[in-house]
Amino acid sequence: MNRFPVILAAILAITGCSGHEYPAINGLTQGTTYHIMVEKTPGVDIMALRQQTEALLAEIDNSLSIYNDSSVISKINSNRSDIADSLLRQVFRVSSMVSGQSHGLFDITIGPLVEAWGFGPDAMKRFDESMLDSLLALVGMDKLHLEGDRLVRADTNMYIDVNAVAQGYTVDLVADMLARSGIREFLVEVGGEVRTMGDKHGKGWIVGIDTPADGNYIPGADLQARIRLDNSSLATSGNYRKFYVEDGIKYSHTIDPRTGYPVRHTLLSATIISREAAVADAWATACMVAGPDSAISLIEGNDFLEGYLIYSDETGDMNSWVSPGMKRLIQKH
Repeated sequence: MNRFPVILAAILAITGCSGHEYPAINGLTQGTTYHIMVEKTPGVDIMALRQQTEALLAEIDNSLSIYNDSSVISKINSNRSDIADSLLRQVFRVSSMVSGQSHGLFDITIGPLVEAWGFGPDAMKRFDESMLDSLLALVGMDKLHLEGDRLVRADTNMYIDVNAVAQGYTVDLVADMLARSGIREFLVEVGGEVRTMGDKHGKGWIVGIDTPADGNYIPGADLQARIRLDNSSLATSGNYRKFYVEDGIKYSHTIDPRTGYPVRHTLLSATIISREAAVADAWATACMVAGPDSAISLIEGNDFLEGYLIYSDETGDMNSWVSPGMKRLIQKH
């Protein structure tokens, strides 16, 4: 639910290879689109699968959406409940893991800062310097923990925002559902976060990374690279589509939970590959907070990650850094 920056290059144009058909299921969810392609499988009814997908997406919305006033997370944020369902508990566990591994660069308690800078459901900037200390006092994963099925906050004014991991987690849940249905070759994409199973019978699942340029509002229209993504997940975070300008200053939607300010560095987008989409999603955000040099160190220091970073140099030209494992997946045109 966090972003727009990456979209698959070839999902909408994928055709089945000889002898294999790949029916598509497309729709809307979480303020964005979703696309699913599955190998035609005996005993699997596509219409029934669509209904199961829609039911699962509704369940996720009723748990994790801060835009749904009756969701589990909204009830916790508004002090109407402290009970976390299984979905929110798992998102908390993934978020805690990535927060620890990234030294606090990823943090789902950042909600008060997101709201203050005008990027939340009530999108109106109200930040000023006098608010900083009180806002930072509400931020920190160490102020949030589980007690059974209760999600306990150190301060009832804390606001939990899982948008930076929820779309990836949604992809994982849909992928798990497809696997349980007996489907062995599929691709799931929600808002640009992708997970694949199989290798499309040797042809490979090909997805694209958008060029992070201002004005590139059409996903897939201007691609930086095409990546072969078999049996893994990909997520991208970037600042070039979601920002606002006030008094000549460009404010990014990526906020550093350590400082309380939107990030101001040269990293334009971060694409991460990992086994699970939720993990890739969270790490893409962590890298965007970190900036180019620190993001490279983070990716190199965690062997379960591969990365493609796009940044601007001192002259304003666009450059990229690609991890060795990611380089092997880039497809030549």
